[in-house]
Amino acid sequence: MRSASVSRKTAETEISVSLSIDGSGEARIQTGVGFFDHMLELLTRHALFDVTVEAKGDLHVDQHHTVEDVGIALGQAFAQALGDKRGIRRYASMHLPMDETLSRVSIDISGRPFLVFRAAFTRDKIGAFDTELVREWFQAFATNAGITLHAETLYGDNNHHIAESLFKGLARALREACAVDPREGERVPSTKGAL
Repeated sequence: MRSASVSRKTAETEISVSLSIDGSGEARIQTGVGFFDHMLELLTRHALFDVTVEAKGDLHVDQHHTVEDVGIALGQAFAQALGDKRGIRRYASMHLPMDETLSRVSIDISGRPFLVFRAAFTRDKIGAFDTELVREWFQAFATNAGITLHAETLYGDNNHHIAESLFKGLARALREACAVDPREGERVPSTKGAL
């Protein structure tokens, strides 16, 4: 089983995550930020990962530190769970429709973290959730997971649908890129021999 657990404690947050890549989509998420919990639950379900997140943060200040630090910890757990990446497909790209919205998410599990994020929200909040935190989470996750991640909403009007299509698109791309390629065998999918 490709799995890992990470704990992160700062003056602002206390985060505990566990992740199993070869799971069934089981989520146990408690961050204190309802919409964010929803995004992580659907990420877990559509990636078919098993994920537990327990987060306590300075929500009396705002949601930023909690969301970002969960991204850091979950990214670190992902990188640890994949290990040396032998046999994985490595690349994946997904067009994800959500009603009137269409997003494209492409990833390379490269060991070289990079984020291109192109999604415009027309409101500052979805419920109580700050929409600018969608990008912050993607940045924290990509950097700490060591992946190149391109996420773009091609079109859409509903802010909830935009956020959801990005998280679901990432989920399905991760599911594909982490899959073991039987033709690859025990090789690392790189001419360098390491990722």
